[in-house]
Amino acid sequence: MSNHAAKSLVLDANQQRRLEFLKTSGKTPQKIALRAKLVLLASQGKSNSAIARTLDVSRPTVLLWRARFGHSGVPGIMKDAPRPGRKKALSPEKIQTVVEATLHSKPEGQTHWSVRTMARAQGISRMAVQRIWKLHGLQPHRVKTFKLSNDKRFVEKLRDVVGLYMNPPEKALVLSVDEKSQIQALDRTQPGLPMKKGRCGTMTHDYKRHGTTTLFAALNMLDGKVLGECLPRHRSKEFLRFMGTIDKNTPPGLDLHLIVDNYSTHKSPMVKRWMKRHPRFHLHFIPTSSSWLNMVERWFRNITDQAIRRGVFTSVPALIKAIEEYLAAHNENPKIFTWTKDADTILAKVAKCKEALGTQH
Repeated sequence: MSNHAAKSLVLDANQQRRLEFLKTSGKTPQKIALRAKLVLLASQGKSNSAIARTLDVSRPTVLLWRARFGHSGVPGIMKDAPRPGRKKALSPEKIQTVVEATLHSKPEGQTHWSVRTMARAQGISRMAVQRIWKLHGLQPHRVKTFKLSNDKRFVEKLRDVVGLYMNPPEKALVLSVDEKSQIQALDRTQPGLPMKKGRCGTMTHDYKRHGTTTLFAALNMLDGKVLGECLPRHRSKEFLRFMGTIDKNTPPGLDLHLIVDNYSTHKSPMVKRWMKRHPRFHLHFIPTSSSWLNMVERWFRNITDQAIRRGVFTSVPALIKAIEEYLAAHNENPKIFTWTKDADTILAKVAKCKEALGTQH
């Protein structure tokens, strides 16, 4: 880059006076005052590089405003050059084409559109695709999974369970009961780094296994408290042990209505014999493939997210200790899980889904 002085700008007396005023006036915008200083230095024969260093601007900036002044005089530095206007909006026909393509086609060799593949296919910007998809509520990159129960007694079981949630019997407790099996005590192969400003905490993706435990839990629908117990296996024997724990930790004068899933552990001959000896216990089975009906599953999600998934456990006892600590903290300030949809509303939604899928139940 040459540091030789550029050809001096020639100013007449009126231009000199106006530029000096713009340079020193307290009412002059800073960017205009800077340009006036730049032109005055150029009129003194200063090189472009020297002007750039003095005013702490780039050399192209010096060249730009020298040229503007040389072409238009003082008015040339008073305002910026006009910028290009806003791009022309897409026509309704083009928007409709993008929507139709999103709904009824796929890119060759791919399962769904992305903003970039759609932008290339339609010859528009990806930001335009994003605006169209947002306006029309389209999210081709996402998919929701579902499963409809084929239980022949679906309606009967649904009404039974929802009835317990919304209209529990008098002098009775309703407990949502299930097991979270095969909870792994995972230890990380290397220690992670703690969170700090501007950086999240870190954790290695690989781990060491130190065994498993099964958490049996009963969510009290009256007050939100959870009775839990960790046992090594997931059999009828362990389930009956937990039933005994429930028996000991609930008022003896109340009937107990337990909402459970259809796992064979809950239906074995051993369990049936135990139930006959404990008439205050009543089991209510949810329909098959309907775990969303068992409210304790919602609590299981909480303990997984808040105490297990990101935990580091060097042994099964350490894992059990963490689970018990979470249980104790939850029961000090329990959250009541409230069921809000009646059976008819749910059945209407299921019927609508089946109609859309063209399936028969």
